[in-house]
Amino acid sequence: MAHHRSVIRREARRRNRSKKTSMAHASRYRLVVYRSLKHFEAQVVDDLNNNTIISASSRDKNLQAKLKKTKNKTDISVMVGKALAEKAKKEKLGPLVLDRNGYPYHGRVKVFAEAARENGLEF
Repeated sequence: MAHHRSVIRREARRRNRSKKTSMAHASRYRLVVYRSLKHFEAQVVDDLNNNTIISASSRDKNLQAKLKKTKNKTDISVMVGKALAEKAKKEKLGPLVLDRNGYPYHGRVKVFAEAARENGLEF
């Protein structure tokens, strides 16, 4: 049981360390990433007003048809990145700060970020 608690504490420390530089920018919104074993979610958050501006997820109804054609989870992350970038263009959002939420910048998180950058997001 103690080992499990230490793992939870370690993950919390890692998450907080990655959030230290990304929270509460006066001029930039925060792009928060969440990944589970099955899904990938991202949202743009305004920390000063405590609200979510836009979000995209692999659970969205309008992405379900496209996601059925994907072969693996990294392809799902690419689709979510493109969808979020399109929504951000419509809202005319400026440069963002990437909050990887304690996840390493590797694999699905990296592919998501690259897809969002290719489609017009700045961070």
